[in-house]
Amino acid sequence: MPTADPALNAPNRGTRQRARTIRGATAQAAASEDLAFTSEGATLRGRLTLPAAGRPVPIVVMAHGFSATAHGMTADRYAAAFVDAGFGVFLYDHRGFGLSDGEPRGEVNSWIQVRGYRDALDRVAALPGARSDRLALWGDSFSGGVALGVAAIDDRVAALLLMAPACGRDVQPDDPGGALYERMRERMLVGDPRASVAEWRGPMPVVSADPETEPAALPVASAFDWFAEYGNRSGTGWQNQVVLTAPRRDTWHPMVWATHVRAATCMILGAGDDMPGASALAARRTFDLLGGRKELHEVGGGHFGMLRYPSAVFDRAAAIQIAFLTALDK
Repeated sequence: MPTADPALNAPNRGTRQRARTIRGATAQAAASEDLAFTSEGATLRGRLTLPAAGRPVPIVVMAHGFSATAHGMTADRYAAAFVDAGFGVFLYDHRGFGLSDGEPRGEVNSWIQVRGYRDALDRVAALPGARSDRLALWGDSFSGGVALGVAAIDDRVAALLLMAPACGRDVQPDDPGGALYERMRERMLVGDPRASVAEWRGPMPVVSADPETEPAALPVASAFDWFAEYGNRSGTGWQNQVVLTAPRRDTWHPMVWATHVRAATCMILGAGDDMPGASALAARRTFDLLGGRKELHEVGGGHFGMLRYPSAVFDRAAAIQIAFLTALDK
């Protein structure tokens, strides 16, 4: 079984530490609290922050991308930007990551995570400070593709914010009769979300310095560079290990989901994205299939450019999403 680069296997200090406020220009006026909910038998944990609006506000439900965590790996910086703009935010760790419970640790599985998003929506929609008709989902990379699936079946999602979404390696099959969509929908709602243990892939490193000799889930140099820098920061709780547990059958097809999405969608692509599962061709085709109001933008920096803070690319991506949400809220 492959092992990761020693520097990336070093345990993070402060895994259970959490900032008591989201930092931002108006953070002192915002109220924050830890918020937990149950999904697939495990307790998932996140941070709810509401601006001092004196009225119910739209809330953005956020979860990190492939193997990252909600703490110190830039998702929290977007959360701060949304709060500063007057929106509520609930940012949580996927099942098996960061502060959330769940075994196996580091489980990457679209079917598990889509249920987590929906359970988070249940928790947030019932809050007195939330506008249940103005709930948005935010996702980056892998979680962008997952959020797309949630919106395809859950009409509580009023808006989607997708950064460099993982929409596949290439154009996916058409589904003129809807049979594939129905199979996917059934698995999402009531089917077994996991393959048999014998079919699981991993544990394996997320990234490695030399994927030729040390295979990794993300065998791309840009991924190694970003995770080495951001994952190893104190307090993130990131571990360089994942387990892929999804069934191979009834494959997840973002383009099929897209034909059933009616939520307003803001999709931002990273020019020069080199992640195999986030093909620009697949993302653009997915965007074309979306129903409802939609905007497509492209910024520089490749797949991870929007996740580098501080940077002009981050500022641009945050501004695009805030403008989109603000227009919807009028």
